[in-house]
Amino acid sequence: MSLWIVRGGKYGEYESKFIEENKVFLTWGDLTANNLTAIADYNGVRDSVAKLHPDETNRTVGNWSGQIWAFLLAIKVDDWIVLPRKKNRTIAIGKVISNCKFDSTAENDYKHYRDIEWLNIEISRINFDQDILFSFGAVQTVCEVKRNDAEARVRAMYKNNWHVANIQTTKVKLSTTNAEAVQDEIAVDQVEVDLEELARDAIANLIIQKFKGHGMARLVNAILRAQGFTTYLSPEGPDKGVDILAGSGAFGFENPKICVQVKSGDTPADHTEFTHLIGAMQSVQADYGLFVSWSDFKQTVNKEEANKFFKVRLWNQSDLIEQLLANYDKLDQSIQSEIPLKRIWLVANQDI
Repeated sequence: MSLWIVRGGKYGEYESKFIEENKVFLTWGDLTANNLTAIADYNGVRDSVAKLHPDETNRTVGNWSGQIWAFLLAIKVDDWIVLPRKKNRTIAIGKVISNCKFDSTAENDYKHYRDIEWLNIEISRINFDQDILFSFGAVQTVCEVKRNDAEARVRAMYKNNWHVANIQTTKVKLSTTNAEAVQDEIAVDQVEVDLEELARDAIANLIIQKFKGHGMARLVNAILRAQGFTTYLSPEGPDKGVDILAGSGAFGFENPKICVQVKSGDTPADHTEFTHLIGAMQSVQADYGLFVSWSDFKQTVNKEEANKFFKVRLWNQSDLIEQLLANYDKLDQSIQSEIPLKRIWLVANQDI
């Protein structure tokens, strides 16, 4: 059995459909408009791709063909699928329970699919060892994770409530068949990785190490001050839904006035906590509310987001890191010293 990454779009635009419908789709537009399930091998896939895009380079045709071939033929029933989620920076893992199917009535991106039994749809990225996260950072849409006994280690995590388990690993070099040679070309240890995502993983690990508990409120407070707010940070202990009060102007008396609740725990914030924030906003006569939850929010909270759009904002881990980076140069030096970051420029890969 094998471990595969199947991504839900470059920006995570397909993730919700994957999760809600218990499927993973081959989201390749016109390349998957026609039924490909009868194709028997990699060469057949490559011929189909080359005919649709005759002007593409051999490298691009090979790259696309390898990933489509993997989804159609290489992935097997009982293999596990890893879905790195961009929306809330968690990991979903599921078991493949069907061969590739074709739905002629669906849109092109949803015609080819496999049924999935999701084992967990919101595993915190910090639960995984760094080398596993490195493998999950592959930028390809479909690829196998083969490095460092990843499959055995992830299955051991499943048995250990999705926490790292100590297992005996072995490294065995096997003879390579033609099919395995193609598979090696689309294995994660052979492809580009998303360095930006890996960098954010490292930043996230540093934040949760240094700012768990009341420290997370201190970090959010520093970001708000960098944005120009005058703030009051509640002392550590019971806060009755108020971790931070923020107002505009030199004294904080001007609008907007914001009431902030911060949760740094390892479980998603629930609707009860959300209603506590709403009550606290009314109690302190705040104009708006900000709910920050490091481990994201339960669906009961997300469903309220539209209803409270003009009153409350939700920040998950991804949003918090985004705000940290956007305001880093204006943060207090004490915070910068605890989260030492360096800005660098990289050449983006245009071929993948």
